[in-house]
Amino acid sequence: MSAARHRKEIDTSTYTGRFAERLRMLREKAGLSVDELAEKSGIPKNTLYEWESDNRTPGIDRFPQIAETLGVTVRALLPTK
Repeated sequence: MSAARHRKEIDTSTYTGRFAERLRMLREKAGLSVDELAEKSGIPKNTLYEWESDNRTPGIDRFPQIAETLGVTVRALLPTK
C-alpha cells in the first residue's frame, strides 16, 4: 500500500519553523534517518542534508515526493504562519 493511504496525523498547528526544521521534525517523527529517507524517496542523501541544514530549499515540485514518503500532506511541510 502506498504511504498516501496511510498519512500520519501529526499536529503541526503550532510549529512555524523554516522548511529545514520542519523536514527534520517530520523525518524524525516518521522514525527515519536521512539515509532511510533518501532510499525511500529517491532523493540523494546529500540533497536531504543540504535541505535540513538550511543551505538549500527544494523546488515546490519536490514537496509531493517528500510528503508521500513521510506519509504526510504537503501542507504539513509548510509553516502555518
